[in-house]
Amino acid sequence: MAGALPALAFPAPALWWWAWFALVPLLLLVRSAPTGRRAALTAWLGAVGFMVSVHHWLAPSLHVFVVVLAGLLALLWVPWGWLVWRLLHGAPPPGRALAAVLLVPSAWSLVETARSWEGLGGPWALLGASQWQVPPALVLASVGGVWLVGFLVVAVNTALAVLVAVPGARRPALAALAGTAVLVCATWAWAPRPAETGRTVRVAVVQPGVIDGPVARFDRGEELTRGLAGRGVDLVVWGESSVGFDLASRPDLAARLARLSSAVGADVLVNVDARRSDRPGIFKSSVLVGPDGPTGDRYDKMRLVPFGEYVPARPLLGWATSVGKAAKEDRRRGKEPVVMDSGGLRIGPLVCFESAFPDMSRHLAASGAQVVVVQSATSTFQKSWAPQQHATLGALRAAETWRPVVHATLTGVSAAYGPDGRPVGPPLGTDRSAAAVYEVPLASGTSPYVRFGNWVPVLSACALAAAGAVAALRRTRR
Repeated sequence: MAGALPALAFPAPALWWWAWFALVPLLLLVRSAPTGRRAALTAWLGAVGFMVSVHHWLAPSLHVFVVVLAGLLALLWVPWGWLVWRLLHGAPPPGRALAAVLLVPSAWSLVETARSWEGLGGPWALLGASQWQVPPALVLASVGGVWLVGFLVVAVNTALAVLVAVPGARRPALAALAGTAVLVCATWAWAPRPAETGRTVRVAVVQPGVIDGPVARFDRGEELTRGLAGRGVDLVVWGESSVGFDLASRPDLAARLARLSSAVGADVLVNVDARRSDRPGIFKSSVLVGPDGPTGDRYDKMRLVPFGEYVPARPLLGWATSVGKAAKEDRRRGKEPVVMDSGGLRIGPLVCFESAFPDMSRHLAASGAQVVVVQSATSTFQKSWAPQQHATLGALRAAETWRPVVHATLTGVSAAYGPDGRPVGPPLGTDRSAAAVYEVPLASGTSPYVRFGNWVPVLSACALAAAGAVAALRRTRR
């Protein structure tokens, strides 16, 4: 239960302030364990609670397998729990308590980095992502990505735990809290900001709503897009799986999309979820269509949702298809990211789950994308926290890259964010079937995060390695 507390900091509750002390109960439980082994077990149990709570919306699809996956992922927190106990159990001296404020968040950062690997489920609910609506946190994200925000959140939690439970180390804890506040204020004051170009683009998002069947969905998307004629849009974006047929084998659909593009006066970016006619297998592909038909710009989704779009180690775990809604057939992967040119506007498409990966939007920004476009579909989890939580990831990706992010879905939540990560216009909720036009400002420049990458996890690993070396040297001398 203590491990589940941080889940309230994420949408839909979105209690961002809660994250800054939500880990304290778990830290105190781990610290009070009688042995290091028991501390590791306590951390594992807390991590199971965290993983289940932030992925609870998967239960209708995966059933009991959600708990199994949570238990496996929670093993990553076992070394973290031992480290917390090693640094904070008993009555640690001030120096050791101060080291905990650095090393505990360093270990947490490495755990989040490890679980961000696609094969382990991907970076859903990184602790720093809970701060998506806090302007100072967005500035921090532009410097060190979501990793820097999460590091500071855990550091504050650790300092608070020391303040509560270690009377002899309260001065170092207060100094750590003051230092964190100074760091945030200094970053807010002096960190570079995206340079506004003075240019805005009008991007339309088409959200058909909950509609069964690819034909009816296409028809509704066509109807909503036709209503955008005369509104001066520069790009029209449909959600993930908005086209259920390969356009090469259905020239009639390609022609209808071309007529829509001509009527609206802008290219239409659709997402095709179908078996390819030119190669074996099913792909999810972003396809740009202009007045003359498909332009040739195509991006095939590279990072697939475990169990939703493929089953890892299918010979071993294929039984998951019989207890839930796991993929009956694995989708095929794309090979590389693509930056598309639409009337002089360079757009970088991502498909659904991929917006959770900071490195993907970072690569697109470094490759010259002016706008990052996310095509998503969360209709399976329509009445859960998932749609809103997914949409808010666009704020972090925008702040990290200094590039606006447009998040277009089939059934909501659709939203847009400026290059500083702040919302542009109101979102389209899950109760809407509509098209919305967002006036998206463009920016230039390269953010520190795009330039330097994941330096926070790297320095975290170095700090832990240095601490381990010092401990080993002391033991050798003894």
